[in-house]
Amino acid sequence: MEHFDVVVIGAGPGGYPAAIRAAQLGASVAIVERERVGGTCLNIGCIPTKTLIAGAEAFFRIRHAEAFGISVAGATVDYAAMIDRKDKVVAQLRGGVKQLLTANGVKQFAGAAAFKDRNTIAIDGDTSIGAKKVIIATGSTSATPDFLPRHERIVESRAFLSLDRLPARMIVLGGGYIGCELTSMAAMLGVKVVIVELLADILNQLDADLRSEVRGHMEKALGVRVLTGRPLADVSADANGVHGVFGDETLRADLLLNAVGRKPVTDGLNLGAAGLETNARGFIETDAYCRTKAVTIFAVGDVTGKTQLAHFATAQGVVAAENAVGRKPRRHATLVPNVIFTSPEVATVGLSESEARAQSRAVKTGKFRFSGLGKGLAAAETTGFVKWIADAASDQLLGAAAVGPHATELIAAATTAIRAEFTARELGETIHAHPTFSEAWMEAALALRGECIHAPPRRR
Repeated sequence: MEHFDVVVIGAGPGGYPAAIRAAQLGASVAIVERERVGGTCLNIGCIPTKTLIAGAEAFFRIRHAEAFGISVAGATVDYAAMIDRKDKVVAQLRGGVKQLLTANGVKQFAGAAAFKDRNTIAIDGDTSIGAKKVIIATGSTSATPDFLPRHERIVESRAFLSLDRLPARMIVLGGGYIGCELTSMAAMLGVKVVIVELLADILNQLDADLRSEVRGHMEKALGVRVLTGRPLADVSADANGVHGVFGDETLRADLLLNAVGRKPVTDGLNLGAAGLETNARGFIETDAYCRTKAVTIFAVGDVTGKTQLAHFATAQGVVAAENAVGRKPRRHATLVPNVIFTSPEVATVGLSESEARAQSRAVKTGKFRFSGLGKGLAAAETTGFVKWIADAASDQLLGAAAVGPHATELIAAATTAIRAEFTARELGETIHAHPTFSEAWMEAALALRGECIHAPPRRR
């Protein structure tokens, strides 16, 4: 039996960085993956979704090229070719991850891992390896409600991303980030989409002004129908389509996409043999150092039930690796940017306005719309705004949000400013290049203080 200093279970965005970091620090490392290297994010989540969204955005801009004085006739979508490109992008990145693991001396095992005891891992039941420390990074998978029938016309995100053609009409069950991202992509390609969300609004974790901006654009510019506040009942499917009842209306479509949420992957791990168990929600509990209740075992990413984002899993994985090999213990970061690739894009970091007010904090906010930017008008990308949330007394920046063009890129600057404990004055006095979209952060910081140059003064 081979023995390793660190064994990582799961080769997704939490697992493979953990393995590489542990190897960089001189540990002997093995990684075990039961499906494909790269995990959900690379193979059936973030990367394939964003590849298809990029194609949909290109088609949407071509269809509206007249805004630039460009006439385009006869543009069509070859969705099978888009899927082929998506598969090639995924394969290239997956191959790159495998090469990185190999280059760092990480031993790779294909198969399902299970604990025989705290320091022994069985792979597919017939191969065993020893581990001084173990990092669990098994991620999450789509959750399917019991009321949905099993039928080929009812799919979750994984199956949807494998379709070689799009339906003409689609019902999306769930108005979270997965449902809204795939809705935006499909609608930009001409699919008639209806979102059904049980809660009062889509993207319910966002401030109301952000939700309103996204929902309004999806409804008006993309033709999406958004139904909220009631369940989808009496769902049925047959060879002719899918049916469901919302209130007193019967909805009909060619396909139903289930996007109601995700659940942790712990099946088959035999956690009890390692002295571990999941909590009531099915997650493996960890502390701020990524440690579980078992002293030699760490866990990172979606399986821990904390922020379920690939980049947070990566940050946790690096911390877990450093703590596992005996470096000075450090906590994982808690300032995590959240990015949603809807149309328009949304990104947030730090405290939201509603969270700050729920804590009874005295806060100030400042907004600036992209329609007030020279670059926004020049690029014909004027939807949305950026927003700062700051402490009213100290002027320190507590949170930020962006909805609109390039929001998912712009949030990095806001994250850096908040982590560096900038005040709104310091940010407003920082020179930003002109003409750029990033100027909106400067303008919003000045607006927060009532000093914005390119917006009308506030009413007194």
